[in-house]
Amino acid sequence: MTEDLTAAPYEQGSQWYDGEAGPLVRPYAMTGGRTTPGPTGVRFDLIALVTLDPGAPRFDDDTALGPEHRALADLCRVETQSVAELAADADLPVGVVRVLLGDLLELGWVTVSRPVPPAHLPDERILREVIEGLRAL
Repeated sequence: MTEDLTAAPYEQGSQWYDGEAGPLVRPYAMTGGRTTPGPTGVRFDLIALVTLDPGAPRFDDDTALGPEHRALADLCRVETQSVAELAADADLPVGVVRVLLGDLLELGWVTVSRPVPPAHLPDERILREVIEGLRAL
């Protein structure tokens, strides 16, 4: 069976439509060809926590941002999420999510915080001693 390459871009059977996925958009189209998250200097590790800024307005009338930006913001509106969770929930590659989060960060829509590095966490031995001490009370 041959595919009709002259069909309209979003017709079923065209090369730009997948029956299960719907219209296909390449990652570089979502990011405008960018592969790094802008000049913010923030590194979006997989475990970096992203929170929607409480003062950020809704996206109802802002046309400068694409639907992927809005999807990420809506996911963050519900609760703070890691970059990995956002990528999974939005069904987008992590590289794309990092670029889009860079855009949202530059616009002041989101804040990014890093979890406590493992080196700064208390030693497990100390925590066990505290638990044992509490049990002894």
